[in-house]
Amino acid sequence: MQFIKPKNNNADKVDWLISEQVREIVKNYAEYCEYSESEVVDMFLKNLLKDEGFLKWIDGIRHNKRMLRKMGLEEFMEGEKLG
Repeated sequence: MQFIKPKNNNADKVDWLISEQVREIVKNYAEYCEYSESEVVDMFLKNLLKDEGFLKWIDGIRHNKRMLRKMGLEEFMEGEKLG
């Protein structure tokens, strides 16, 4: 069971350039899911933490505790291996 988590209150506005196609995909997917566009992007990008190559790369630099904390990977600061 997945428990409902509070929305991210530490949200910052970002200045990214994305294609018109991607904006349209996010807009329509958000409408389909009944989430805001920001929520869709937030949820989707968190899936990057399931990329095994990315996790191995992170494991190689896990001495960067602040980076791990910001990415929600605190458990790996305590010596667990990623992946």
